[in-house]
Amino acid sequence: QVQLVESGGGLVQPGGSLRLSCAASGSILTIYSMAWYRQAPGKQRELVAIITGGGSTNYADSVKGRFTISRDNAKNTVYLQMNSLKPEDTAVYYCNADLVNHRVGPASYNYWGQGTQVTVSS
Repeated sequence: QVQLVESGGGLVQPGGSLRLSCAASGSILTIYSMAWYRQAPGKQRELVAIITGGGSTNYADSVKGRFTISRDNAKNTVYLQMNSLKPEDTAVYYCNADLVNHRVGPASYNYWGQGTQVTVSS
């Protein structure tokens, strides 16, 4: 009954910016953490950024200073602001969340979004 819906991907030139959004929909939720992962063709999926329920954040070294993760608890939404994009940032970006659906019960579960393509190229 919970779905993570991503948006904001696309084609951008090197040095440009994009903002990805991921909204958790479908029920009354408590979101403990939300994260962004990415996977380039032929590569392993890697953690890009994570934000906890308390607002603490952590970033992969490759994106520190360029990417910012944030959340809007009222909207059950996490964002990834990506600035100074590089060709090596090209990947499918996936939203991930640990959350509780209170209409089902008290247990937390992990969910993945469908992915959104980010391509950085001239």
